[in-house]
Amino acid sequence: MNREPIPLLLNPAAGRGRAAGYADAIVTILETSGFPIELLLSKGVGDLERLASEQASSGTSRMIVAGGDGSVHEAVNGILKVGGEPLLGIIPIGTGNDFAKASDTPLDWKSAASELSSRMRDNAPVRKVDAGRMNDRFFANGVGIGFDAKINRIARKYNWPIGDLIYLFAVFEGLWDGVITPHVRMTYGDVVHDGPITLANISNGPWVGGMFHIAPMASINDGQLDLVVAEPVNRRRILALLPKLMRGTHIDAPEILTQRIRQFRLIADAPVPSHIDGETQPLQTDFEIEILDQALSLL
Repeated sequence: MNREPIPLLLNPAAGRGRAAGYADAIVTILETSGFPIELLLSKGVGDLERLASEQASSGTSRMIVAGGDGSVHEAVNGILKVGGEPLLGIIPIGTGNDFAKASDTPLDWKSAASELSSRMRDNAPVRKVDAGRMNDRFFANGVGIGFDAKINRIARKYNWPIGDLIYLFAVFEGLWDGVITPHVRMTYGDVVHDGPITLANISNGPWVGGMFHIAPMASINDGQLDLVVAEPVNRRRILALLPKLMRGTHIDAPEILTQRIRQFRLIADAPVPSHIDGETQPLQTDFEIEILDQALSLL
């Protein structure tokens, strides 16, 4: 019986450049499903999104992405921008792998590839999960505005093979450089919040930066986004909150505001840093965010 080749979109630069060395082994494991695998390598930023868009437009029924949260972000944008509906499989080879955690994907790449192979062979049920949109970009895991986006920007300049600890080093550098507290106007539901903040995080999944359990109440299949806002805090208070943030016990702190939302608008007085799924965005002032119910289908 002829079977449709399944495209494997792999980012060789993921995991600080380690992903390229896993390509052949991943293909071998996936092909134990009985399906042929077509390996497609990303050549740079944006290329994986182009590949995903081309595959979704061609009507492929399954697609697998091997990489980190940035690779998942590109694949999701490639699929959703063309209105495609392929089943998406994920093999985490990144630094944080936040969406993999949110989707209960094994964090060991060999285990993830083996599980996908078994699910394809057994024609396992599809898992429907939510996505989101910020302005003209889609996201799988979440959006950060303010200090956490500044930390993300710092972390991306490091090329040390130390995994999640990259983000901890970035926090310390960001604190040394100074805590930003932009003045913003946030609107969600019937609530209007006008004043300075340290950060606003809009989460589909519960983790950010690999080690920070920023929205422990978040779920990627509940039809809601989870807003976490930190009011202005100084360096000492951030250091005190940091262990709580890693454990997910910061939610009850007096400086923290949380709310379950479906739509969100933030307008800042001056351009502020932001990230989508850990991907640094241009400085901007206007953010419109919404949930997209069950927009993704996972293998």
